[in-house]
Formats: sequence, structure tokens, C-alpha cells
Amino acid sequence: MVIESYKMDDTYALGKKLGEQAKAGDIYCLLGDLGTGKTVFTQGFAKGLGIEEAVNSPTFTIIQEYEDGRLPFYHFDVYRIGDITEMDELGYEDYFYGDGVCLIEWSNLIEEILPPNPAVITIEKELDKGFDYRKITLENGLTALDE
Repeated sequence: MVIESYKMDDTYALGKKLGEQAKAGDIYCLLGDLGTGKTVFTQGFAKGLGIEEAVNSPTFTIIQEYEDGRLPFYHFDVYRIGDITEMDELGYEDYFYGDGVCLIEWSNLIEEILPPNPAVITIEKELDKGFDYRKITLENGLTALDE
């Protein structure tokens, strides 16, 4: 499914809607170049989970945990992972196979340890359609149409 986002608010709203639909044990892989809106999407996703605290990308800490929503939320940014064994040191299996929801930015860097068929969200710019335009592709059974 492809969603067109014409402004940051659209990207945030899609994240919020998917966060509202998230269930314990779900894993979301978030792909996109720098500056495509992954953090805006994630902020909306967290809001959809009922998280009120500020959400920022955990680029230097790799993982940020949020416990104050309707489900625990584990936000990974694995951009700086140099070796897959660093994920072992973080205890990733406790997060991936626990009772919370994981959202993993740059998940393509750790594909070999991901569970089978995670939900995949890809955000892409298309500058010919405008500076704020984003094409957001939802894969592996993920849809924004569920109410």
C-alpha cells in the first residue's frame, strides 16, 4: 500500500494511526534516507500508543524505551551499529520477542536478526512533487485502512 504525504502533519497522522493499531509483539521496520521524516512518523506512532513524553531519534543510544503508553514502546535507531553483535549486547531478543512494540529505524542494517515478515514502512522523498511530499510504502500486511 502506498500513502502520499504532502506535509509533515500527514506523516505524523499516519504514524499515529498505525500506533493506535499496534499490538504487543509487533515489530515495525522503518526505512528512509536521512531527512525523509522517520522521526516525525515515529513521534506520531508514539502518540498513537498514548505516549506523551517527547520522542527523539536514539541515534547515539541505539534504543529508547517508553513505558507510559498503552504498550511498552521500544524505539531503535541502528544507523550507528558497526557490528551485529552490538545488538546482542543490547539484549535485542528481549525487546523483539517481548510484550511491547518495536520500531526499528535503518532495520536493513540488521536484517539477519529480524523475526520473519516484520511490518515494513519506507518513506521516500520525491522532490518533483514538492519539498514536503513523501511517498510512504506499507508492506508485509501493513495497512492504514483498518479502523
